[in-house]
Amino acid sequence: MHTPEWVKHAVFYQIFPDRFARGAHVEKPSNLEAWDTPPTLMGYKGGDLFGVIEHLDYLEHLGITAIYFTPIFQSAANHRYHTHDYYQVDPLLGGNRALYALLDAAHRRNIKIVLDGVFNHTSRGFFYFNDILENGPYSPWLDWFTIQGWPLSAYDGSKPAHYLAWAGNRALPRLNTDHHQVREYLMRVAEHWLRIGIDGWRLDVPFEITTPGFWQEFRWRVKSINPDAYIVGEIWDDARPWLQGDQFDGVMNYLFAAATIAFTAGERVVPDLVAGRSYTPQPALSAEEYADKMDWLLRLYPWEIQLTQFNLLDSHDTARLISIANGDAASVHLATLLLLSFPGAPAIYYGDEIGLPGAMDPDCRRTFPWDRPDTWNHETHAYHTRLIALRHTYLALRTGSFHRLYAADGVYVFARRQDEQVLVILVNSAQSFRSIAVELSSVAPAHGTALDLQIVYGEGTAVARHAHGSFGLPPRTGMIVLVGTALSCAYDPVKAAL
Repeated sequence: MHTPEWVKHAVFYQIFPDRFARGAHVEKPSNLEAWDTPPTLMGYKGGDLFGVIEHLDYLEHLGITAIYFTPIFQSAANHRYHTHDYYQVDPLLGGNRALYALLDAAHRRNIKIVLDGVFNHTSRGFFYFNDILENGPYSPWLDWFTIQGWPLSAYDGSKPAHYLAWAGNRALPRLNTDHHQVREYLMRVAEHWLRIGIDGWRLDVPFEITTPGFWQEFRWRVKSINPDAYIVGEIWDDARPWLQGDQFDGVMNYLFAAATIAFTAGERVVPDLVAGRSYTPQPALSAEEYADKMDWLLRLYPWEIQLTQFNLLDSHDTARLISIANGDAASVHLATLLLLSFPGAPAIYYGDEIGLPGAMDPDCRRTFPWDRPDTWNHETHAYHTRLIALRHTYLALRTGSFHRLYAADGVYVFARRQDEQVLVILVNSAQSFRSIAVELSSVAPAHGTALDLQIVYGEGTAVARHAHGSFGLPPRTGMIVLVGTALSCAYDPVKAAL
């Protein structure tokens, strides 16, 4: 089993292109919504890929090393999951030239680019389906879809659609991936953009494609072009059938997100903001329950897969965590600490690092307020920057082994170890101060006898007592502590760099 090495060291940033930034090189149509007004379900804001290029310095300073874009191909929807043409970047995003320029600019900064592959369904405007709408039973492309009768009704909901569509949404006709021409078409789309230079594919609702061998062939053809390309599937629950080494490198880890929100936000979770979603960030989890959930999750897949899971707290498909937690900043802070220290590749949803709120779609897809820095939560931005820097500095936080050390009374403690480098992560989700003793002999560096504890992130106390650590944690806070001898702990490269 092999997964891309770079993903294990990556920090991802998810961008919804229409809402991130307007660039200076794309002429805009007249009927765009004002940038600083609340988003609507169907309205366009006019963000584009040149806008992303203009803010790569910001992302680089934040510590981002990979970007996942929701769909960018030509579409008649602001989210672009209704694909018209898989070979053309949407003109409102700047067209193909914008993607070429973005790939060049990002790669010069060692930032990877992962695109969204929507291969289960397409749109009414997709040429092959549009031909059927125009020519009915005389179209040569009938086998590309599942036609169930005539006439087709693509827009009138009072009549039978007479074709299969994703989730019954007649705007999204399902492709017939059992047909060899459809299958080959999609494989060639994936290959084309890899040859252009993208670094991987995020796959939309891949569980909907049940054609035997489809994803196995997809992996073989993708890896034949770029063995280090990242393949990540949108699967919200137990993904073992897809994570055996023959299909995906990882999935969007909503199992991690749900449990982490339930632990850090607890009873603060607003029920209406998580209802109807395919993850369960409630009821609240105690420290013991959360620790058990994380142990179960880490046993679910091989370690090589764990290190390339796409870990997240929210996305374009969920309300934002700050809103889910009813505005409680500490919940987001604690969850972000866990995100940046847990095995797998952490992913920041654009704007989370400045405290951008958002309820359910379309509100979770607000525009980034570049021209209103007074609305940013600069404390939130600062701890994102610091935690990302720590992850880049300490190899143990990226590929180190995982060790559960303590879970009780609202406090969860675990260690990451890489050779002689050991970091202990402590999270106190309780409303009161906690003083705990934690046995460290199982993770302490082998050399030396006297342990030294150095707090590299957070506020509290940490004192070494033989093979134990005595820790004091203020309410609703967390710490990262470097464990070693006095010599190994004497220098903090992150503090030196900052």
